[in-house]
Amino acid sequence: MVRAGGVLKFATLIFAFLLAVFLAFQLLEINLDFKLSSVISRSMPVNEVSAKPIRYKCGLSKSCPDGHFAFKMTSGAASVVGPRICLEDKLLMSGVKNNVGRGINIALVDGRTGDAVKTDFFDMWAGDVAPLIKFLKEINEGTVVMMASFDDPSTKLNDEARKLIADLGSSAVSNLGFRDNWIFVGGKGIKTKSPFEQHIKNSADTNKFEGWPEVLEMEGCVPQRQD
Repeated sequence: MVRAGGVLKFATLIFAFLLAVFLAFQLLEINLDFKLSSVISRSMPVNEVSAKPIRYKCGLSKSCPDGHFAFKMTSGAASVVGPRICLEDKLLMSGVKNNVGRGINIALVDGRTGDAVKTDFFDMWAGDVAPLIKFLKEINEGTVVMMASFDDPSTKLNDEARKLIADLGSSAVSNLGFRDNWIFVGGKGIKTKSPFEQHIKNSADTNKFEGWPEVLEMEGCVPQRQD
């Protein structure tokens, strides 16, 4: 009787061992199949797996037509983060490039080639408006002018400076006030008002940051000068 019970226990152990081995091989086979299918999917052409999103110049939402320069820009954020100006996938001004500052930030671009000519910023809170006026008067005909505010762009602005900027195509510069946010793309010799401009007033009722309005962002396609 003892012997029969021992044989039964031994047979049960053998069966359990074989079952465990069988299940282990089944799991191994499933895992191998999974890895194999993963390798196959990775080796398939992109259009058969998932289409990679198209990236346009400066991160625009769509491409620009021929004969146009792609641009994207943001104003400064309060007095903390400086503005950012990109044209034709080239970062012209930003805090990372360490070429932005409080006041009005300006990038000049050759209207024919799209190459950056000059960048500078002018402190309109504690600075002097004279250097800005001199800078604006020296801009060559056909130059694309990109401007972005940071902190306060207007306290030192006088009528002469505002008119020079208005002559570049700005509609909002005459109403630009203390700590307003403003971004603008115009040009020397432009005959009409520019469609590329955004302006938001500094108002305690609508400000996103304490003492400053929200950041402005704008993108578009600037016509290339052909003559």
